[in-house]
Amino acid sequence: MADKPISLSKFRKTRQREEARKQADGNAAKFGRTKAEKARDRQDSERSTRHLDGHRRDGAPDKD
Repeated sequence: MADKPISLSKFRKTRQREEARKQADGNAAKFGRTKAEKARDRQDSERSTRHLDGHRRDGAPDKD
């Protein structure tokens, strides 16, 4: 047996914190994107918008 008594509430809270951290790490790996990936996607969408706007007919109404 242990020499000192164990605080069960501290043990329970520590275990819950570890489980929450494990789940958060899993979610970050599954759903998270780096800042570079976000910037690249934003640049790609801006580039495609400029490309489409450059091919717009002069008399066509703007649908924004």
